[in-house]
Amino acid sequence: MKIAVITENSQAAKNCIIEDALKSVVEPLGHEVYNYGMYTPEDKAHLTYPMVGLLAASILNAKAADFVVTGCGTGTGSMLACNAMPGVFCGLVIDPTDAFLFAQINDGNAIAMPYAKGFGWAAELNLQDCYRKLFEGESGVGYPKERAAVMAKNRGVLADLKAASCKDMLTVLKSVDQDLLKTAVSGERFEEYFYANSQDEEISAYLKSL
Repeated sequence: MKIAVITENSQAAKNCIIEDALKSVVEPLGHEVYNYGMYTPEDKAHLTYPMVGLLAASILNAKAADFVVTGCGTGTGSMLACNAMPGVFCGLVIDPTDAFLFAQINDGNAIAMPYAKGFGWAAELNLQDCYRKLFEGESGVGYPKERAAVMAKNRGVLADLKAASCKDMLTVLKSVDQDLLKTAVSGERFEEYFYANSQDEEISAYLKSL
């Protein structure tokens, strides 16, 4: 699995903590981590939480990554921005129980975490525990197990609702504020990571044209 990390500007100083915690858990499982930044508060490309949604959706819809780990001060803004986009199903994860239940019940493709609120002593241990609950087992199994079939059906219903209520990603990219989009995809390693892994030629071509 390819896992993308995106860190919103107010929490950019914690990017290395997030990346290190994630890699320590998922790399032994055979997953790859692609850190799209922000890397430091001084980065030229400042990602606001609406931009996080655009960037996450571009990555997921182009299949440049399979999962996005993001967040902001409370996690809520990034979650809302991600869920406003087509093809993105983002959960708010604060503790390992949230991570486990999101993986088993919702089986989404993105999480948003609070990197300011409650981010205190041993915060990196909580990150690691959350990532274990997300990535160590099989997702979508259901909890409790006897409700697995109902949960799988509801995930399909939700996917259909989102498909009906959202435009396709290429239309979104062409319709949004182009300066906002340009900033969202102007990170230091975006070109290196995105175009090497994207499986959608139309999305790639449009972003290159910017």
